[in-house]
Amino acid sequence: MHGARRPGKVRSVTRVGVVVLAWVVAIAGVLASVWVSPYWLFAAVPVTLLGLLGTWDLLQPRHSVLRNYPVLGHARFLLEKIRPEVQQYFVERSYDGRPFDRDVRSIVYERAKGTDAEEPFGTERDVYKPGHEFLVPSMAPCAVPKAPPRVRVGGPDCARPYDMALLNVSAMSFGSLSANAILALNGGAAAGGFAQDTGEGGLSEYHLRPGGDLIWEIGTGYFGCRTEDGDFDAAEFADKAAHDHVKCVSLKLSQGAKPGIGGVLPGAKVNAEIARVRDVPEGQTVVSPPYHRVFSTPRELVRFVARMRELSGGKPAGFKLCVGSRQQFLAVCKAMLEEGTAPDFIVVDGAEGGTGAAPLEFADNVGAPLTEGLITVHNALVGAGLRDRIRIGASGKIALGSDLVKRMVQGADYGNAARAMMFAVGCVQAQRCHTNTCPTGVTTQDPRRARALDVRDKTPRVQRFQQATVAGALQLMASMGVSDPVQLRPHMLHRRIDPFTERSYEELYEWLAPGQLLAEPPASWEADWHAADPDRFTV
Repeated sequence: MHGARRPGKVRSVTRVGVVVLAWVVAIAGVLASVWVSPYWLFAAVPVTLLGLLGTWDLLQPRHSVLRNYPVLGHARFLLEKIRPEVQQYFVERSYDGRPFDRDVRSIVYERAKGTDAEEPFGTERDVYKPGHEFLVPSMAPCAVPKAPPRVRVGGPDCARPYDMALLNVSAMSFGSLSANAILALNGGAAAGGFAQDTGEGGLSEYHLRPGGDLIWEIGTGYFGCRTEDGDFDAAEFADKAAHDHVKCVSLKLSQGAKPGIGGVLPGAKVNAEIARVRDVPEGQTVVSPPYHRVFSTPRELVRFVARMRELSGGKPAGFKLCVGSRQQFLAVCKAMLEEGTAPDFIVVDGAEGGTGAAPLEFADNVGAPLTEGLITVHNALVGAGLRDRIRIGASGKIALGSDLVKRMVQGADYGNAARAMMFAVGCVQAQRCHTNTCPTGVTTQDPRRARALDVRDKTPRVQRFQQATVAGALQLMASMGVSDPVQLRPHMLHRRIDPFTERSYEELYEWLAPGQLLAEPPASWEADWHAADPDRFTV
């Protein structure tokens, strides 16, 4: 073994040899172009460039791969760069992509374009796989309603109730989305008679210009109704909430993809237009804290929502959250009871919801999925005797009519869709929302890229997608013997537990009776109900 060559030394000599060989060939090409033929220079130039690149790779300290594999190592970075596209278009199957699989995206695209969204030869899903869910058809289906039902939002304290569509545009801010994307979404909402949530980025002219109904959302940054020191400006809020296109006002407590965390908008992205919409200084980094200044207890939260309703002239007011502690939500219910007032609606955002950017640890590990969140909120309001005055919206990965029906079975009155609406205006799930390099102009502030999104072409696509999805939901309900969403019940949705067992949602989850928490809380809720304090958010 004394004379054996060490592998490491061989590799070192080899990688240096690659660069030396490139230089030798380059020099030989230059000499040949001088003495033999000038055409040799065409070979010498690219080889010289490779030699320069290889020399740089050997000397640079940042990338170990390039130091060990000069020139060739760049292939690794190239493949890594195009990995999402290769995965999406060539590797994943039609039904197992994430966050949305190819089948779902194709249906959204086809519905938005007004083409057929049919599937020949049967399902590709494994219907015996644990977790598979299915709706229960009736032996006596009913007729599909001629007009989609609407949901009246507005409790006894609301002077100007709003009739909400079954599916609406979920919260997406101007700044996160391009101006053209906002225009197309709101134009589709105006044509189709459904609402658009503005997101927490402020009430921009692009939300107002097409004339669609708006749910004006404010978050911890109070953008668009913000004082110089970042507090809530009641006078500015009242002035903007009075706009005819603003139908509801909403307070964002948390977001499904990143609950319990604030946000940072780098100063480089705060141009004059965004600064004007958000009431922030141009060119300065803007920080949205994870907490609100306007309340610190459940009681103060309930009072502030009531104040929002008053400032808006009696329009429906509510809040959005990703459910975490059941005890904390029960504390809010107790505050509603003691204060004698309640929000007109609550939007439940699931942990599977999307965002332009979020820490992976939050997106993967924090917050309740939409199913558990909906059932928790629905049951808490039913048990506290409040459900009849509060409407529940569901937000989080709703793209198909079946998604909408399932969420209404689980306790929602209506649904909101964000990423599916982005698909309708051209999103291809490139997952570059946070880079300002969106290839379709949906999630960018780059004027050149945003120009790719043609508002006149995409506006009717939004309308068609919403109408076709609601129509699909109504067809599904009719096959279940249901003509109105209020008739949906938990026993109509089943989930497979194992290859041999399936259970209905009525069996899988506990469902409270109206006022049950006030009379005699069940054992599974008793500890949380008694510990819930309307004057503090217990941890």
